[in-house]
Amino acid sequence: MPQATSLFTDVESNVVGTSAVVIYSPSGKKRTRFPEGVVEVYLSETEALAHADPDQSRYAAIASGPSRSSEGFKLFYLVRWLN
Repeated sequence: MPQATSLFTDVESNVVGTSAVVIYSPSGKKRTRFPEGVVEVYLSETEALAHADPDQSRYAAIASGPSRSSEGFKLFYLVRWLN
């Protein structure tokens, strides 16, 4: 069985995936993890970019998740910003 080296490289797992998303983040692009309530998942990077609106604090990104945190919340982890 392949050994996963991180949350982002576990391609064998069906539990956590990496997706194009739009994240609502009033504090801007300072954070690296986000609760599922502020993340919208899209089918492609193009679609996420089309729904992004930085003037309204909505940023397109690639994120991994959702993953359950130790506190019991479902979180998305930023891989990279798209814009």
